[in-house]
Amino acid sequence: MNNFIKNIKVRKLYLVSVLALVSLYSCVPTRTVREENKTVPELYNSETEDTTNTAVIKWKEFFTDPNLVTLIDTALANNQELNMMLQQVDMAKNEIKAKKGEYLPFVGVYAGAEVEKVGEFTRNGAVEKHLDIREEEEFPEPLTNFSAGLSASWELDIWKKLRNGKKAAVLEYLASIEGKNFMVTQLVTEIASSYYELMALDNQLEIIEQNLEIQQQALKMVKLQKEAARATLLAVRRFEAEVYKNQSNKFQIQQKIVETENLINFLVGRYPQSIKRSSNGFITKTVDTMYSGIPSQLLANRPDIRKAEYELSASKLNVNIAKANFYPSIGIKAGVGFEAFKPKFLTNTPESLAYSLVGDIVSPLINRNAIKAEYQNANDRQLQAVFEYEKTILNAFIEVQNQLSNVENLKKSYSLKEDQVQALTESIDLSLKLFRSARAEYTEVLLTQREALDSKIEIIETKRDQLLANVKLYQALGGGWN
Repeated sequence: MNNFIKNIKVRKLYLVSVLALVSLYSCVPTRTVREENKTVPELYNSETEDTTNTAVIKWKEFFTDPNLVTLIDTALANNQELNMMLQQVDMAKNEIKAKKGEYLPFVGVYAGAEVEKVGEFTRNGAVEKHLDIREEEEFPEPLTNFSAGLSASWELDIWKKLRNGKKAAVLEYLASIEGKNFMVTQLVTEIASSYYELMALDNQLEIIEQNLEIQQQALKMVKLQKEAARATLLAVRRFEAEVYKNQSNKFQIQQKIVETENLINFLVGRYPQSIKRSSNGFITKTVDTMYSGIPSQLLANRPDIRKAEYELSASKLNVNIAKANFYPSIGIKAGVGFEAFKPKFLTNTPESLAYSLVGDIVSPLINRNAIKAEYQNANDRQLQAVFEYEKTILNAFIEVQNQLSNVENLKKSYSLKEDQVQALTESIDLSLKLFRSARAEYTEVLLTQREALDSKIEIIETKRDQLLANVKLYQALGGGWN
């Protein structure tokens, strides 16, 4: 009868516990975060649907200058910032191993020794005083204890909290790889841009030196005309001032050359030295035709978009992990070994054999507000990742759009500047002839020389901008990392 009553009480207690858990977890909060919008326009500003895309070309094939290729190769091996990023990738890889180990059993080896002396007028002391280990063999005083064995603990991952943690770590690792790839595209672009800037400066320096020769010849002519009373001292001084001005500009360009060379050396990861380059023929350098493909290809080609996508996927898993904290965790602990008060008895089995097996279930009850707050934060971080992903796609599309427009407008601008340079170059000879025959003022000669110089400098800058626009478009389309 007593056993029957006890069974009823146990069943009631079990039923109450189950009902309590059901009511507790029926209050687990849920929140729906909107899905990301990855739609992009079907085309850029052009009407063509050609899927040919320059981004798929490897950077070693995109850049044909062997000196530039050598610089980029060296930078990819020596650049300090890139090497630091590689360590971040390695740490993310190690995090996968750590997360993987969390849902496997933890097994350890233990060994211990202790000594204890209890008071005789205590419960333990009184028991030991009147209890023999064996017949006529009392407990040793003080009492020693030696133990050795194996212990194991394992959290049952029934809510996939630990497995989701490992998957999130994998996604973060993949995101770090894409972050490294994006850094490679930036490094390649920066080196190529600086290299073309350096070549443009070399050509500008050459133009200034050529212009100085023309101006010095004009200065000699004005001085001779002054001696013949056909020109004034004012004309001489104005021509001298123009020579001094261009001599000053020459030193400014030389300084820019030094700074640009050192920027390249810094990116390459070495101390200042001369940059090997072939600046001859820069103005006639062919600007390759670029193929933009279609906007949807950005999702696959751009490393920063793929990085944002991986981070978004990881944030979704982190929401599941945060939600799993509301559910009870089930753990198993076990141990097996030997224990005795003297080392010589450790091998006496089964007397010295000790083992244990414990299962427990732990559920949050009081501090649920902290768990709710973390769950809400995980949802907020997921929404942040959604916005970051959409922003990255929008930024990529706009970058391509801007550079496509830039390439087209620079092409038209360069064509017009060629005509301008040709006209002003011919005007220099004409102005000098007219000045010798007293049919033109010296100011016209000065103005013509100045405008011709400016036009030659500008066409070099336009050629540089054309090359830079191609490089930036190549990067915007997602090229430069493979």
